[in-house]
Formats: sequence, structure tokens, C-alpha cells
Amino acid sequence: MCGRFALTLPHEAMSQLFDASIGAALMPVPRYNICPTHNITTATSGPDGRHLLPMRWGFLPSWYKSDRDGPLLINARAETIAEKPAFRAACRTRRCLIPATGFYEWTKAEDGSRQPWYIYPRDVDFLAFAGIWQDWTSPEGEVSTTCAMVTTAANDTISAIHHRMPVTIAPSDFALWLGEEGKGAATLMRAGPEGALQFHRVDTRVNSNRPDDPELLAPLNG
Repeated sequence: MCGRFALTLPHEAMSQLFDASIGAALMPVPRYNICPTHNITTATSGPDGRHLLPMRWGFLPSWYKSDRDGPLLINARAETIAEKPAFRAACRTRRCLIPATGFYEWTKAEDGSRQPWYIYPRDVDFLAFAGIWQDWTSPEGEVSTTCAMVTTAANDTISAIHHRMPVTIAPSDFALWLGEEGKGAATLMRAGPEGALQFHRVDTRVNSNRPDDPELLAPLNG
């Protein structure tokens, strides 16, 4: 799974990279410790083009009576996304891209403590995670746009740290994932190429959801 990530790109840079207009109330950047239930930045496509929009990270199925009515669905498994009642409609017609500059995973030390790693691209400045989204209406009539990140089995590079990883979409495939080029998006739900990502240990401060500073990304000495 992926439960934390960072995004340091300015809104204007994301607008250019995703060829998308900048929507209102986007998450302030830079952010170094983005957590579930935060409003994150996403790129979507509609009849009037692409847009950068805020969405709650934590997909809410239509039958949830509150945002705590069931499990917190921050990830959707690529292997079962088309079968799960919560996700199957969204994976067909409501796909988005989630900009990031890197993400965190954890290994367990011999003493049982959680050791965090920062994972980021080797040759480019950003990642685009595959996502799905859904509008959810509360019993009071308030509408929230919510999303989940699509994950898949880790490639050999990442499996040393974790057995799952986010599905990343190359810029050349943005249009296909967003539904602008018809069918075939399912072929993109796979692990990225070996060696495209690199990683290093970081300080355990990121184990808390409170810190949010650039030092979280720094390689751990020793």
C-alpha cells in the first residue's frame, strides 16, 4: 500500500506538466508528509479539458452513511479494482492522476520498530500516480469528492522494502488513463520499470503525521 507521500511542485509547474487548468482551493505546496483524509491535488479530464482539483484522499462509496462508516479506502488494488463494488464503476469512468514527488514505505527492524524509506524517481522530477474518484453525498446533503490511489505488486526494485507500490502513469499515457483516448486503461495498471525509482532511509519523525518540513526527505546518516 501507499499511505504517505510528498508533493513539492508549484501549482504552475503542475499545470504545465499535466496540461491542466488550476482549480480553486488546491492543497498548499510544498508538502512533505501528506496523509490519508487530507485534501490532495489531482488531475482530471472533462469535456472542457483537464483540471487540477482537490479531492479527499480516502474513497467513500455511495452507501457509506458517514466518512467513518467503513474501512478507510486510500488504496485500490489493481488486481481486483474492476470487481470490487466500491471501485468498479469508478475504474471505468472516473479516473484521475495524483501528482507526487515521492512516497514513503516502511520496513520493520529487528527490535520491531518501523523504519521509514523515501522513494522517488531517478531521472525525472515528479510522479503521477493512477487514481480513481467518486463524489460522496452526506446525509446532510454535503458533497465531497474523494479518491483512492491504485496499487499493484511491487517490482524487484521496490520489493526489498514493500510488496506493493503505487501504479505510476507516464506522461505519454496520461490521455489513455484519463479516458481521453478510449478504452485500454487497464493495460497501464502494472508496476513501473525496474530502476526508475530510487530510495533512501529517512528519519523516524515521518512516522508521525505532524511533521511537515523538507528535512523529512533527507537521507538518514549512519
